[in-house]
Amino acid sequence: MTIPFRYRRLGYVALNVTDLARSTTFYRDLVGLDVSDATEQRVALRCARDHHAVLLYPAKAPGLKRIGFELESSADLAKARTYLSEQGYAIEDVSADELKDLRTVAALRFRLPDSGLCIEYFVQMMHMATPFEARLTRIERLGHVVINTSSFDTMLGAFRDQLGFKVSDFVPGFAAFLRAWPNPLHHSLAVLTGPDHHLNHINFMVSDIDDIGRAMNRMKAANVEIVFGPGRHQPSESIFLYFLDPDGMTVEYSFGMECFPEDGAREARLLEPAPKTLDTWGSVPTPAFGKIGQIEQGIEA
Repeated sequence: MTIPFRYRRLGYVALNVTDLARSTTFYRDLVGLDVSDATEQRVALRCARDHHAVLLYPAKAPGLKRIGFELESSADLAKARTYLSEQGYAIEDVSADELKDLRTVAALRFRLPDSGLCIEYFVQMMHMATPFEARLTRIERLGHVVINTSSFDTMLGAFRDQLGFKVSDFVPGFAAFLRAWPNPLHHSLAVLTGPDHHLNHINFMVSDIDDIGRAMNRMKAANVEIVFGPGRHQPSESIFLYFLDPDGMTVEYSFGMECFPEDGAREARLLEPAPKTLDTWGSVPTPAFGKIGQIEQGIEA
C-alpha cells in the first residue's frame, strides 16, 4: 500500500525511568547527550541541533513511553491525520501547552493494536542556538528503536502495510528491519518476536569506530554492564556495543550503516535465523540483553 505522506527521520524516543536524576546523569555523563532543558516532569536531551532526541519521564516502572517520527512537512502531517483516521486509528491530539513544552510546531499520536505502542508524528522541532558538543562520543543521531512483540506478524503488518515502512532485511518469524521511507538508513525501527510487548533497545549512531572501543572502556570503568559486543551485525553492517542504563534498559552505540536510495533500492534479504546473523564476529548477548522496558499503555494526558 502506498501511503500519502513521507517520513523525514526518527525524531526522538520518550522513556519512562524510575529515578529521573540518576538517569539524567547516565545519559548526560556516560552516553554523552546534552541536556536541553529539565523540569520535575521531564528531561530533554539532545545529540544534534534539534531540541531533543531523548525525553525522560519519571515513572514507577522503566519502559517506552512513545516513539516520535518527523514527517517532511505540515502537509504530510495533515495527510497522515486523514489517512490514519481512514485506517481506523484513534488520533490523540497533542495540546498546545505540550507542543510548546516540546518545542514542536505540530504533532499527533496514535497507538498500535495489541501492543498499545504510542507513535507520534510531528513537524518542525526547534533547532538550538548552539551546536551539539560531542564531549564523550561523536554521536551522529538517534539511530533506531527496536521492539519485542508477541504479535510479530500483526506489528510487522501495521508498520509495513499501513504505515509505509520498507523492509530492509528479514528473518522469518523472528526479526524485521524497517526503514522510514524515504529516509535512507537501513532501519529506524526493528521488530523482534518475543514472549510479550516491550522495548528491546534504543540506538545511537557514532561517527568514528574508535567511539565503540572508548565507550566499552568508559562503561566498564563506571561499572555499567555490557550485554552484547563489540561485534558486527550482518543486517546493517554496523559495528556495535550494547550496555544497560540504570533501570536495566538496553542502549546501543553503533558505527556504520547501509543506506538505501529512495528509488531502485535492493530487495529485502531473507536472513538465516542463526547467531552469526546477529554478530559475524561470534559474540553472544547476555541474558540481560533487551529484557527491560514495558510499553506504556493508555491515553496520555
